[in-house]
Amino acid sequence: MITPPSPGVEGTPLVGVVMGSTTDWKIMKVVSERLSSFGVPHEARVVSAHRTPDLLFEYARDARGRGLKILIAGAGGAAHLPGMLASSTTLPVLGVPIPSTLLNGMDSLLSIVQMPKGIPVGTLAIGEPGAENAALLALQILAVSDPGLTKKLEDFRQSLRKKVLESDLTKDTSS
Repeated sequence: MITPPSPGVEGTPLVGVVMGSTTDWKIMKVVSERLSSFGVPHEARVVSAHRTPDLLFEYARDARGRGLKILIAGAGGAAHLPGMLASSTTLPVLGVPIPSTLLNGMDSLLSIVQMPKGIPVGTLAIGEPGAENAALLALQILAVSDPGLTKKLEDFRQSLRKKVLESDLTKDTSS
């Protein structure tokens, strides 16, 4: 599966969103949606660490040359994808553990977080919260050299604060 680069966003992809199988798209789509909401060009691909290892190495090796700055990899079960990408590139790799049916993603979390010294993977929370935060962390990394993106992130954080401050527990929110 290859999605068109950045639906609705122009430019060379800056972030590679990678997952081990199409079933992971349900979670990893959250990454794509958040990046798009900030106008950041990105691409999404299925690259299996176990079924297509040569493709994985090629993808990681060529990522920088294609303009990518950050890779976000979602994987479930044995969850080797983020670590194998990180071993093949010096680009930052953010890992999103995908929940599995047997261990609810704990297996994925432990697999991604336990990397050997020298091959870092920034590991996020399991599932959609991790996917959302992976996108936001990638945006923060990109914003280090992009004042316009910094402003968008500040506005986003302000909207989160405003939402909390406007919370009204006296209103029925069940409908």
